[in-house]
Amino acid sequence: MRTKILTVDDSKTVRIIVRKSFKNYDCEILEAANGVEGLALAAKAMPDLILLDVTMPVMDGVEMLSKLKADPQLKGIPVMMLTAEGGRDHVLKIAKIGVRDYIVKPFAEGVLIEKAGRIIQLAAHAEVSAKARLLTDPATILVVDDKPAIIQQIQDGLLHTSWTVLSVASQSEALTFCDKTPPELVIVSLSLPEESAFELFRHLRANTKTKNIPVFGLVVKTDSSTLQQAQTAGFTAVITKPIDAAELESRITRAMNLDTSERYYGIEEGCFIMKMPENCSLAILAEIATYLRPKLTEAVDAGYTKAIINVQSLKSLHMGVIKQLVQAMQLCKESGLNFVLVGNKQLMAECKGFEETRSWIFHETMDEAKASFSKAPQLASV
Repeated sequence: MRTKILTVDDSKTVRIIVRKSFKNYDCEILEAANGVEGLALAAKAMPDLILLDVTMPVMDGVEMLSKLKADPQLKGIPVMMLTAEGGRDHVLKIAKIGVRDYIVKPFAEGVLIEKAGRIIQLAAHAEVSAKARLLTDPATILVVDDKPAIIQQIQDGLLHTSWTVLSVASQSEALTFCDKTPPELVIVSLSLPEESAFELFRHLRANTKTKNIPVFGLVVKTDSSTLQQAQTAGFTAVITKPIDAAELESRITRAMNLDTSERYYGIEEGCFIMKMPENCSLAILAEIATYLRPKLTEAVDAGYTKAIINVQSLKSLHMGVIKQLVQAMQLCKESGLNFVLVGNKQLMAECKGFEETRSWIFHETMDEAKASFSKAPQLASV
């Protein structure tokens, strides 16, 4: 999946510099000239990072930042502020609203890349041009931790995957393991004695065999200084304890550039199927959106004319989910696909409470949905 970066700046020159800075990376650069355009584009595209100018017409960066952080679906998107030298103090004052970092204009391309790389994963074109591995492909994950309970928690959380989770307790054991058989990913506890986790990270990055392996740091959520140290050092990601197994799995799939589309899309008995999971976080919605258009286009190209949008597993509605479903239905209409919805009773009841979903018609089972195509189609209104 390509990394999405939204740059919001009224200066076309700055937007060109940003685009040029990321030209060697597998990034999609989105552009907006003011905060109003930026908010609309952020809600539509769900970018991985927003580069936000402070001073702009129509809506400035401070107001846009405040609105981002007030929106439950957008507040998790990391923001880096762009400011002139004289605005540095101003940015520091508003940092409490939720800025991950800032950069002073004019800036060098290398500084922008370095700072962005601390927040998001940047993959070079050459590394991602190869066909993405599948979610079902086997992979080895090495956990470096001296706490058996943590190792067991990670193994249990990833038990349903096709990955093999192995463990060692020290830096020396990890280096020996990686030198013999480099794993696909390393998770290292940042609480190992004498900062050996950071020493291990430096060794891995200096070795040609392991320099491109994703390395995750593992740290207690309240240990903000160590977390910051790991981000500055350049760890691929930092996972906080207590561990959220779903988040860990999601970040692993992203770091290893795995094709996760089969989680949400498939073909069943002549129908294109889109299925929403039980809980749809910001990251999951972004993942679903990334695959939607290419998977739907692929289905139409293959001759499929029917689509089922299955939300039976979904626990509850929120605006992020509604926007995603509206987009899916609009794309089905544009592509000429007949589509129907499958949902549960709780979801049907919740739909009555939203103006956007009040007219949606659901089937209760997949069999009922498939049978409906032999009758006059009842399409949910968008």
